[in-house]
Amino acid sequence: YTIDGGGGLSTGGQYTITGTIGQPDAAYSRGGNYELLGGFWPGGPFCFVDFEHFAGFADYWLYEICDEGNNWCDGADLNHLDGVNGVDLRLFVEEWLCYCPAGWPLK
Repeated sequence: YTIDGGGGLSTGGQYTITGTIGQPDAAYSRGGNYELLGGFWPGGPFCFVDFEHFAGFADYWLYEICDEGNNWCDGADLNHLDGVNGVDLRLFVEEWLCYCPAGWPLK
């Protein structure tokens, strides 16, 4: 049973993917370094990496003792190494104003 409703094409750089709305869910596909997962995106409010997240990050700036016991400085130690420092700031900036990545700790 399907509810057919059109489709689309998405491109980015050298990559192109097409899809058709209403077709049976695609199974997991993998080839080389690439994988494709079918299914529905979760609903709920969108999360963007923004000033609210930066405030949480800044609260722990230069803390050196981050571990599982304090949830890696409440998520600010993004790489779980050597506390909250410039490496974590670089990782944070790479996500700035993007959708929160899966498992984003600073929610």
